Amino acid sequence: MWELQLKKMIEAAYASEIKIKEIYNTDFDVEIKSDDSPVTKADKTADNLIREMLSKDFPDYGFLTEESRDTKERLSKENIIIVDPVDGTKEFVNRNGEFTTNIALCHNHEIVVGVINVPMKDVLYYAIKGQGAWRLEKGKDPVQIHVSSKKGTGLIALRSRSFFNEKESAMMEKHKDQISEVKVYGAALKFCKIAEGDAEIQYRFSSNTKEWDVAPGNLLVLEAGGVMVKPDLTTYSYNREDPYNRDGYILANCIENVLL
Repeated sequence: MWELQLKKMIEAAYASEIKIKEIYNTDFDVEIKSDDSPVTKADKTADNLIREMLSKDFPDYGFLTEESRDTKERLSKENIIIVDPVDGTKEFVNRNGEFTTNIALCHNHEIVVGVINVPMKDVLYYAIKGQGAWRLEKGKDPVQIHVSSKKGTGLIALRSRSFFNEKESAMMEKHKDQISEVKVYGAALKFCKIAEGDAEIQYRFSSNTKEWDVAPGNLLVLEAGGVMVKPDLTTYSYNREDPYNRDGYILANCIENVLL
C-alpha cells in the first residue's frame, strides 16, 4: 500500500531538485520572512512545482507546505501532503550542500510515506509505514537501512549546524560519559544519519520547528528501528491545527538512549 504515492513523491522530489540546483548555481537573492527565517527563489519554485505535480496526481489530497498559505481546509482531509521544499535554507544560502527536500504523506494524522532528498549529495531516503527505511543513491538499487545497535556508551550525538541552544548543549554535557562524539549536520540530514546507523541521538529543545521539518524523518527513523519522542516521551500526530512542534523532540536509535 502507498507505493503509487511514494513513486509520485520521489518524481516530484527529483523534478524540484533540477530547479533547486539551477538556482543554487546563480547569484540568487535572499528574503527574510516575518519569522526571521530566510527564503529564496529555490524555496518558492520548488514548493510550487511539488504542489502542482502532486495535486494533479492526488486531487483530493490536502496540502501543508512551508511556502504556501495554510488555509486550514486540510484539517478536514483524510490525506494531506506535507512539504518543505528546501529544508535548511540557511545551508542553501551558505552553499554547503546540507539542505534537503522533505515530502511526507499523512493519513488520518499519521505519516505513512516519507521522502527526504539530498540534492547536492545525489542520495534520497524514503520509507513506507510497515515496509522499512531505504537509501537510494542515483544509479544504484535501493538499500534498506537500520539504526545502530549501540546502547549506553560510545554514543554519537548530532546537533544542528544553524540551530543549537544552551539546553541541548547542557544535555550533551550531562551525558558526556555516554556520548563520545558530537557531529554537526544541517536540515533533515540528522534523521537520515540516525536512520542509517551513523549516530544514535539528537536533542531538539526548541519550539521553532514545524511539521514539514520532521514529518518524513519521523517515519524514516521509526521504520529504521529508532524512536522520535517529545521530552515527556509521547509522540507527535500530524495535520494539526498548530503545525509547530512546540515541545521539541528527541531522536534516538532506541528508547534506552533517549537519556533524559
